[in-house]
Amino acid sequence: MKFGERMQLRREEIGLSRAELAALLGVSPSAVSNYEKNISFPKEEVMLRLFDCLDTDPNVLFQDSFHRARQVLSHTERQLIDHYRGLSPKGRETVCSVVDALCAYRDDLETAREPAQEPRVIPLYRSPAAAGYAAPVFGEDFDYTPVTDEVPQAAEFAVRIQGDSMAPFIADGSVAYVNRDPLKAGDVGIFCVDGDILCKQYYKDPAGIVYLFSLNRARADADVMFTPSSGRMLVCFGRVIVHAPPLPGKA
Repeated sequence: MKFGERMQLRREEIGLSRAELAALLGVSPSAVSNYEKNISFPKEEVMLRLFDCLDTDPNVLFQDSFHRARQVLSHTERQLIDHYRGLSPKGRETVCSVVDALCAYRDDLETAREPAQEPRVIPLYRSPAAAGYAAPVFGEDFDYTPVTDEVPQAAEFAVRIQGDSMAPFIADGSVAYVNRDPLKAGDVGIFCVDGDILCKQYYKDPAGIVYLFSLNRARADADVMFTPSSGRMLVCFGRVIVHAPPLPGKA
């Protein structure tokens, strides 16, 4: 005999209708019907009220499964269960709240003991060249730097800048953080131009002429311009994560 059948038998023994039991449990008569037909199972708080309403113990409704569970409980654990059943609904609620708080405290302690996760690291290219230039050889000559809270989370690598052609937005000796997002007009990028590695602001006009501007307009002498027919080599390594000013003459 299953749980639902035992529940129905006990209900009928004490002379309760399904509607009367449903009212005592705070559920619908159809819910009681589903319990008795083993279609669904009462929630914990409903189950506790059910034991009281049927004036019965769990072993009456669960029988063999309950007895097997009791065999693995210590004497102290069985005492605690018996004390819990003797409490009022409010008392049981209080016990549940205390147990939840203790379990949360235990989980917090276990989390605190877990080793801190190592931060992500990215390559930092360390060989600066002349003013406005970055590391001249990508893939070599770099250290790893951790991506901490001070580092943009989108950064994929970093380069150290030397010179003042990008000041004050990228200062001499500072680190520029770079990702590989597509470059748009006005973005600052890391470029290889005829073998030289530069950090410049990018613009390409409708005629196909590429301009690489210094953000420090006092260093306009470090700007680079070339046409599609110039035969010069231009490669973009990535976009520098920086809030750049408008393009010269575009403000």
